Amino acid sequence: MKILLVGASGTLGRAIHQALSHHDVITAGRASGDLRVDITDSDSIARLFEKTGRLDAIVSAAGETHFGPLTETTAADFRIGLENKLLGQINLALTGQHYLNDGGSITLTSGIVGAHPIRHGSNTTTVNRALEGFAAAAALELARGQRINVVSPNVLQESMAAYAPYFPGFEAVPAARAALAYVRSVEGIANGQTLAVW
Repeated sequence: MKILLVGASGTLGRAIHQALSHHDVITAGRASGDLRVDITDSDSIARLFEKTGRLDAIVSAAGETHFGPLTETTAADFRIGLENKLLGQINLALTGQHYLNDGGSITLTSGIVGAHPIRHGSNTTTVNRALEGFAAAAALELARGQRINVVSPNVLQESMAAYAPYFPGFEAVPAARAALAYVRSVEGIANGQTLAVW
């Protein structure tokens, strides 16, 4: 399969790349990878797909959200997650569907905070739930046997040192285990699903 992996340089992205290494993987990111893309810019996304050409799968492990106390969060803060992780990944799907071969798949990334909110994570919870809702609805309309899913990983063991204060009592998962859900989404038959790795 010819697969586009956006966000390949992050901890999760590197694990996904390794798990899908038996395929032809094209990596893309804002500052690294085979190709460059800014997922907050629709023109940048369009240029990305013009360079990739036809694909069998699109995988996104990209996107930023805002973390901070709700009482101090502004509309501008909240737009960080809406314009980056949410609309950025949705725009990848909206544009990417037209470059996807028959039976191809799109896999986006949400996270456990969508189902289990944490302190200072209202922006992330909102974005993750919206992504999961988008995939459930989009799966009903994609053409030519195309599929779309969302992977919802727990906090990663490799990132726990930095994020531990936000995730008290959460059981972190290895990035390699989370990456298996992306393999399942790409190579399996799931459609419109949220694949939780908790």
